[in-house]
Amino acid sequence: MDIAPALTRSLPAQRLDVDGRTHIDVRAIWALALPLMANSAVQVVLNLTDMWFIGHISTDALAAVGAVQWLILGVLFVLGGCSMAVQTLAAHAHGARRFRRAAQATWTALWVTLLIAPVCIALGLAGRWILAPFGFAPQIEQLAEQFWLPRIGGASFAVAAWAMIGFFNGIGRTRVSFMVAAAAALTNGLFNELFIFHFGWGVAGSAWASNAAQAVGFLLGFIIFLRAPIRAAFNSHLTWRPLWRNVRRQLRLGFPLGLMPAADVLGFSVFQMMQVRYGTVAGAATQMVTVLTSIAYLPGVGIATAAATLVGQSIGAGDRAWALRLGSRVILLAATVMGGIGLALALAGPWLLPLFAGTQSHSATATIRLGIALLWFAAAYQFFDGLNLGSSMCLRGAGDVRVPVALVFPVCWLIFLPLAHAFTFAPGQGWVHFLPQFGWGARGGWAAVILYVVLLGSTLFLRWRSRAWQHIRI
Repeated sequence: MDIAPALTRSLPAQRLDVDGRTHIDVRAIWALALPLMANSAVQVVLNLTDMWFIGHISTDALAAVGAVQWLILGVLFVLGGCSMAVQTLAAHAHGARRFRRAAQATWTALWVTLLIAPVCIALGLAGRWILAPFGFAPQIEQLAEQFWLPRIGGASFAVAAWAMIGFFNGIGRTRVSFMVAAAAALTNGLFNELFIFHFGWGVAGSAWASNAAQAVGFLLGFIIFLRAPIRAAFNSHLTWRPLWRNVRRQLRLGFPLGLMPAADVLGFSVFQMMQVRYGTVAGAATQMVTVLTSIAYLPGVGIATAAATLVGQSIGAGDRAWALRLGSRVILLAATVMGGIGLALALAGPWLLPLFAGTQSHSATATIRLGIALLWFAAAYQFFDGLNLGSSMCLRGAGDVRVPVALVFPVCWLIFLPLAHAFTFAPGQGWVHFLPQFGWGARGGWAAVILYVVLLGSTLFLRWRSRAWQHIRI
């Protein structure tokens, strides 16, 4: 595989007419985005595989994992911000033809990952105290703790894999990223079968399976990172020494970069916990719909990730006007794709959701019925979620992370969550009682999700179009 960088100075996804006018090369965008979409499709398979295995343990297991899944992802984002910054730094370095810096950013993230490993283990062991304030039913809380400990304790494997994927995405070698993700997905199913059923580890086995699969993905990416083509182009074998100035710079970029999705994900984690608190059926249905709608979400992530690379490379090459034009086109593409897939999922819901119910019990039937209704709520916001993803990734590619974080936090924590609590719980239910309580159940909670995503997507898109990021230097 030829993975040496091109030495031309042309801008990414730029096509010149014979008269010298520049146009966006849509084929070049798709050439970069399609492997990332395939990568995201692999993540969909991984998520659906986990849900299938957990769903065949019990409905309680599905609700318990759903209660903590978003919280776990939020913790990973906070701890893995330095690895998430690799794509932005690698894209800027690649656009500026300073290839050695791309490899340095990757090694810096791996050193930070090693340093945070004890933190991950400590947080995993503290699961009982972290989850206690949410007031889950005893059987749900016990299952959630069993999943939490290994998943958080082994989070370093996922963070290390992000660093490798970020490097290959940043230099435009998205097919390698796909190979890494595919290896993780293929082994995840095997590990789930082995750990859950053959070893009898239950929901903890699913968490260990995810850790093992991420370790496989990291090792594959690391081997390619040190192979001759990358060594020759990026000096990846010579840039391993940690430089504290690089660590500080990468943390300054990475910490707010991780906080931005973490604020969103942790907010959705609290929303998921609200649904579990409201009832097992509401919690399980929300988990099923959330994972199923990742079929729309993750292809959108793939397209948006391509935008981060294209914007970063354009800025690295010194053309911020082209970055604006190119990023805006990809944002529209992400929104359109997500909106279309969301509608298709809602239409196919009555056939899809029964596939993930392990029994024909009354609770499973009620979960499916509620999930079919909630899929239409999810379909209603997919276009604006595409604006959210596309805009946030374009801003990430530009290094504009602090202001977006400041925008996301109040929208999520001061608007979305109070509305979700008020719409979901009736008087006497819930965690607090100073808010109005309308008692609309899961349907009310998902109505709050619609309002949240529309507001967030619009706000971030306006931030991108304001061009304030054009004055940022990283």
